[in-house]
Amino acid sequence: MSATPRSTALVTGASSGIGASYAKRPAARGHDLILVARRADRLEKLASELTSAFGVTVRTVIADLSSDAGVAQVADIPASDNSIDMLVNNAGVSCLGATMDIAPEAIDTLLAVNIIALTRLSCAALGGFLARNRGTIVNIGSVPAFKALPSASVYSGTKAYVLLYTRGLQAELKDSAVRVQAVLPAGVATEIYDGTILPLDQIPAELVMDVDALVDAAPAGLDRGEDVTLPSVSDLDLWTRFDDAQEALFAASQTGTPAPRYGV
Repeated sequence: MSATPRSTALVTGASSGIGASYAKRPAARGHDLILVARRADRLEKLASELTSAFGVTVRTVIADLSSDAGVAQVADIPASDNSIDMLVNNAGVSCLGATMDIAPEAIDTLLAVNIIALTRLSCAALGGFLARNRGTIVNIGSVPAFKALPSASVYSGTKAYVLLYTRGLQAELKDSAVRVQAVLPAGVATEIYDGTILPLDQIPAELVMDVDALVDAAPAGLDRGEDVTLPSVSDLDLWTRFDDAQEALFAASQTGTPAPRYGV
């Protein structure tokens, strides 16, 4: 995550929470910044703070990543700015409730931001990263990527996509110098809980990570060479066994013969 001359980090969902906190880390290492979010007042305040604290150049982009126009607006940025060598796909939304109780418009927004925007921005950044053979994409997911939660089936599905898409990109890019990291937090004290998940005061405090602690762990995982960073998991062998089990299950599926239990 160290900066190169005129390097720039593009961070989505930067007006609050993980995105706002994450922006400080590349700034502290000398990266200029492009911050993307919907709330102009918060972005401008953060930009001013980061410029004062770290002496970096900060550009703000007001865009709604649930819309095709907003995604296209942001996707055009890497094509015209060769200094960008980091993309942090942090923008995300959530909703809580049984699938049949969630408004279709809310589901559309969830899929648009958590899946479509992340994918299209990753593709937009990869062209320049591969041409220059350097660059990093950080995809912020969540632990429901490997454990679907009741009343959050759509959200869990989007985070499973983030993990599998990231793992696929890592395999595609293994012979290049381009890095792709998945960060999978558990509970983090951010505004995403407001009106969409259980209120924070209904969750035991020991189960919720401070946002700055989470964002300290994520770049540390990148520096350690982790492809998948699980900031709240101490026993990393749990992930290794889970990942190995997926590989074994996939290998076992590669046959054209039904399993004997089906009596076919």
